[in-house]
Amino acid sequence: EVQLVESGGGLVQPGGSLRLSCAASGFTTSSYAMAWFRQAPGKEREGVATASTIGRTSYAESVKGRFAISRDNAKNTLYLQMNSLKVEDTASYYCAAASMGGIAPLRTYYYTYWGQGTQVTVSS
Repeated sequence: EVQLVESGGGLVQPGGSLRLSCAASGFTTSSYAMAWFRQAPGKEREGVATASTIGRTSYAESVKGRFAISRDNAKNTLYLQMNSLKVEDTASYYCAAASMGGIAPLRTYYYTYWGQGTQVTVSS
């Protein structure tokens, strides 16, 4: 059974940091592009960051310079380091896997597998 399980979300003050993790099972992540998406209440799911099988990365403009995506294929785990968090970063964060080796576009329809999400709330 394929599973993606996110963890690491929580409540943080503006300017703070969080590190999200996504543990994959049931498939080999080394053959998949992996990404983080987020969805705020009343808004569409949007792409945040993506990493190819060899670790090439791409980011949404809104998070460039603040977020860093990384992956450990040996551990089948994806990470998202989030620094300088803003109130507008508040959302449920989801990891996803796309069956391609290169950089997968940050569009939901490219991704086959999805996690259940972890909530990130940035508030003072």
